[in-house]
Amino acid sequence: MHRTTLGHPGSSSSRRGGFARWLGVLCLSVMLAACGGGGDSSSSSGGSSGGSSGGSGGSGGSGGGSSSTSSANAQPIAPNGTNAVAINVNSGAAGFVNIPNVSVTVCAPGSSVCQQIDNIQLDTASFGLRILGSAAQSVLGSLPASRASNGGQLAECAGFADGYTWGTVRTADVKMGTEVASGVPIQIIGDLSASSAPTGDNGCPSGSDENTLSDIGANGILGIGPQTYDCGTGCVSTPLNAMYFSCNNGTNCAGVAVPLAQQVTNPVAKFAVDNNGVIVQLPPVPDNGAASAAGVLIFGIGTQSNNTVSGVTKYGTDPYGDLTGTYKGTKYKTFFDTGSNGNFFQDSFPLCSSSSAFYCPSSEQSLSTTIVGTEGNSAVVPFQLVSASTLTSSRSKFAFNSLGGQLGMSNFFDFGLPFFFGRHVYVGYELPNSPAYVAF
Repeated sequence: MHRTTLGHPGSSSSRRGGFARWLGVLCLSVMLAACGGGGDSSSSSGGSSGGSSGGSGGSGGSGGGSSSTSSANAQPIAPNGTNAVAINVNSGAAGFVNIPNVSVTVCAPGSSVCQQIDNIQLDTASFGLRILGSAAQSVLGSLPASRASNGGQLAECAGFADGYTWGTVRTADVKMGTEVASGVPIQIIGDLSASSAPTGDNGCPSGSDENTLSDIGANGILGIGPQTYDCGTGCVSTPLNAMYFSCNNGTNCAGVAVPLAQQVTNPVAKFAVDNNGVIVQLPPVPDNGAASAAGVLIFGIGTQSNNTVSGVTKYGTDPYGDLTGTYKGTKYKTFFDTGSNGNFFQDSFPLCSSSSAFYCPSSEQSLSTTIVGTEGNSAVVPFQLVSASTLTSSRSKFAFNSLGGQLGMSNFFDFGLPFFFGRHVYVGYELPNSPAYVAF
């Protein structure tokens, strides 16, 4: 995903982005603190990764031809605590706006030593669970550390547009509702010294080591994008991937190749059932924002009575969730990313300040992008843009459908969390017999 987040005036920071796309830093500084970003895509992984096991590949949706989306006014269903769990967009753990938070239970493999960790940011454009070590103290000591092929401690530098997360890879059972991913690799953020993070051509990316709540804006990141593994075959074949490292007692870290089974893994893809995708449902919010928004994350597509494919159109994507979009006559690689707290794209709207990448137009703008899936289905996607400084002038609102900013890389268009309000958005996983897709 590419995500960025921002806080209200007086908050310490703003943040985030998805993993592996390497988009530019997206910050709003109109009396809002710094921010972040990241990505989900092919630029880092060097190849498609394996699919998840089991599950039926959800099909459906309307056929080819051109369609135009109606206004986004869909309401979420009630979470049932089994394959449907709550999403909350509110002040969260750090007072950042447009952060979709979920709760995740992390356990030592095969044991009852567990901890529920709240305020984990949901990210449809990255892959794998990453939690702050400081937020997992009750269980951290019981999570087995992964070992590299040379016997060293396995660590990862996961790149986002505003920096990176550095920490060890450990094994855990990951539970959400009644769904369980057993023995999956996760990243622990901040359990290694920042000084041990490798630098140089094959080290961590430029930017800061983001290893605290005030850096991230959440207690962790749950990457549930269409891939199973966060790097894939590129990390299996070469240690020069600038992602995985072998460390000697937390220091002297050098690049290392890592088999798929040890790579940080999208836990949904490893559920016993309901593992072929997710549905993100958030309620509509006014263009000037709302104090909060309560939605639902549904696991599986076409596997249960509450995740049937109906009333939506499917748009095929590449394995990382990208498709083609056209905005004001220019084509962009377009993706849908709950981990970005705004829509980010190239335009000439005034920025909120000389140091900000968020747009502050003088009046509300009604805009649209035309998307085309890999199978040819197309749609006109309308969206609104309101001045970020106006939206965040009140400390009481944390959910916005009209927040937007300038993207750091000119060839991408990022539909962030604002796109998801008022929609049921399906993220279908890349599987052996079913390519990745988005549907709404």
